[in-house]
Amino acid sequence: MDDERPDVLLTGLLFYDLVLTGLGKPPTAGEEIWTAGMGCGPGGIANLAVAAARFGLRTSLATVFGDDFYGEYCRDVLCDQEDIDLSLSRTADGWPTPVTVSLATGHDRALVTHGQEPPYSQDTLMGDPPEARTALVHIEAEPREWIAKAAANGTHVYADVGWDPTQEWSRDLLDQLALCHAFLPNETEAMAYTRTDTAVAALGTLAELVPVAVVTRGGDGAVAVDQTTGEYAEVPALPVDVLDATGAGDVFGASFVAASLGGWPLAERLRFAVLAAGLSVRHHGGALAAPGWYGVDRWWRSLTDPGLKTAYGFLADRLPADVGSPVHHAPVTPPARPH
Repeated sequence: MDDERPDVLLTGLLFYDLVLTGLGKPPTAGEEIWTAGMGCGPGGIANLAVAAARFGLRTSLATVFGDDFYGEYCRDVLCDQEDIDLSLSRTADGWPTPVTVSLATGHDRALVTHGQEPPYSQDTLMGDPPEARTALVHIEAEPREWIAKAAANGTHVYADVGWDPTQEWSRDLLDQLALCHAFLPNETEAMAYTRTDTAVAALGTLAELVPVAVVTRGGDGAVAVDQTTGEYAEVPALPVDVLDATGAGDVFGASFVAASLGGWPLAERLRFAVLAAGLSVRHHGGALAAPGWYGVDRWWRSLTDPGLKTAYGFLADRLPADVGSPVHHAPVTPPARPH
């Protein structure tokens, strides 16, 4: 009997992203910089949703759309183009969709966002969450009630965490890992919360708190421990030219979940997530930069490096027979709506 549950359950704030690339350096006060690189599209929680959906995962998203052009455009892209279930989402009258302008310079970026607190909380949107195979969540200092409900439903919770602007890095936040199946922070966050000085040491501490612990290391790849299988893995980053790093961490997380649902060995899960994140930074924007099966297949077929051929040889058996149509990348500006 087919499992009709969503593969991935998500909630969070959605943004309309406008990304400018090729700047060379950040602009200074009074200066105007022209650039040929630009892309737009849904961002924020949409990064995770699109990345998951493009790997064929049934993806259910609970978010808030403004009743404006940006909200309508993002809803159309997510529902009609990416086939994401938005039945848990709401459109808020008179509330503007948050807009982020990203200025990408080299391997970093500066963000300017206009937005207001959404009129519906995550707990209101989710209510009693539907049963799902996994949930991808962003844990914060204040616990969300729906996460405990989802865990009680048997949903495997995969969590990440963000930068702490107070820089207190309260260990109380780690108490929430008791609800989680996996935790995927970056090395800066991992070391700060565990009071350790290396990614591997941080991983060791986190592995005592959650069944699957992953620490991403940017240009140094990622390390992980799976206590359920007794596996340890460490993989290098993929050598790529970075156009825009927006959402790369989200693509990593969604890809790791996709491979985990496939029952892959830990080293394969980690390599796959590193690959997908590496492919995403070659395109504008967060959500629409996600490669999906099509992008991974195209990379694999064009690969000539013998070392990478060996390291990623498992893809020959993992890629589906139908990798789908070419994915849509971020347009320079939204297409005109038909009248």
